[in-house]
Amino acid sequence: MSLVTSKEMLLEAQKGGYAVGAFNVENMEMVLAVIEAAEENNAPVMLQTTPSTVKYASLEMYSAMVAARAKSASVPVCIHLDHGTDYNLAIGAMDAGYTSVMIDGSHDSFEENIKKTKAVVDVAKAKGIPVEAELGKVGGKEDDLVSDGNANTDPMEAKEFVERTGVDSLAIGIGTAHGFYVGEPVLDKELVSKVKEVVSIPLVLHGASGLSDEDVRECVQRGMCKVNFATELRVAYTDAMKKLAKEKPETFDPKKYGTVSMAAVKEQVTNRMKVCGCIGKAK
Repeated sequence: MSLVTSKEMLLEAQKGGYAVGAFNVENMEMVLAVIEAAEENNAPVMLQTTPSTVKYASLEMYSAMVAARAKSASVPVCIHLDHGTDYNLAIGAMDAGYTSVMIDGSHDSFEENIKKTKAVVDVAKAKGIPVEAELGKVGGKEDDLVSDGNANTDPMEAKEFVERTGVDSLAIGIGTAHGFYVGEPVLDKELVSKVKEVVSIPLVLHGASGLSDEDVRECVQRGMCKVNFATELRVAYTDAMKKLAKEKPETFDPKKYGTVSMAAVKEQVTNRMKVCGCIGKAK
């Protein structure tokens, strides 16, 4: 099937009490591995690229790769811009064929975040493309954006933000961080329930790499409808390459490295889809 937007799959997840797995991809091999895992598990799936990944190739390159594979896929596939830094990048992604975009104004003031988000939403609605935004800060590092601490989302600010921007999904801060955690993460999982009470749109969990299965499951049960995974996929991919290089240093065919890395990513994606509860939910 052709690429689909994230809107319907996230609304279905919200209705069904599960979450769609959203996986950051860096190259063709990761695209193939993620979609193959989704097909084998009959799960809807979102593939994401960050601004630094886009710089590595281009919006058009990633859009074309995902679209080509999605065309023959048996499950719904969406390509999403993760942590779009500005208006021009978000609009460029839509023009390049992305079927979902995020505009991240969480490092700006509340009013500036609203202004930045609404500008993208106004264009996206005319194109039929859903928009994700972020309110509150997720700690750690994502591309060039660095947060030295977490700022959990205020439920009433979330309500106002959604009403004033018309955004389709919202990433909220509950104590998670991008990258792997140093020490035990302290999550305010009750906050997910509180935001869900006052916000009607699907909620998004960022910084899930390194979280326990139990933490992710509880966040989903409380209302998270999309869960992002990035760092752990990169580690699975590169560790598989390193292992092959160590065991068979005479290997020179890039396809052999790609094959073992795809298998590792596919296994990781399948495990996370189980935790999100989206297996068997493709429509």
